[in-house]
Amino acid sequence: MSARIDLSGALPHRYPMLLVDDIVETVPGERLVARKAVTCNEPWYARLGAAASRSSYPESLVLESWAQAAAVLGQLTLGGADRKPDGVTVLGSVSGVRFAQPVLPGEVLEHHVRLDRVLADTLLFSGRSVVGDTEVLTVSRVVAAWRPAERLRPSAAGRDRVRTEGADQ
Repeated sequence: MSARIDLSGALPHRYPMLLVDDIVETVPGERLVARKAVTCNEPWYARLGAAASRSSYPESLVLESWAQAAAVLGQLTLGGADRKPDGVTVLGSVSGVRFAQPVLPGEVLEHHVRLDRVLADTLLFSGRSVVGDTEVLTVSRVVAAWRPAERLRPSAAGRDRVRTEGADQ
């Protein structure tokens, strides 16, 4: 199934940390394919000047981009195409990550995300990223959960207590 996904509604990220450009294919509850074009215009290349075109994309951002694609699949699975599930996506753990080859500006990452299991509001993902026919990333398992936002934010009273306690030191 392929449908136009509003990434600004599916993810809280905005430029420069929105690292998914387009959703190519999605089957909620099963899989998703997303793309991210790597360009020299991104902030992490700003200080490199002419050397930017020869500098690899940070591996942490390759993984972050893949994880954002997984979050979109989670949103579609738990909330459906028309609404987001209530709450905030929380990354629980990442295991079995392997970076096989550097990604350079001008290349397009294609993320393949599989939803392996759903346990209430916790999801288990796996997958890979490719550039053309070359695998650049494999992910054995990512655990992500959706939690109510109010459970993740300290109360006003709690924040005041932390400030007061910190001032005594």
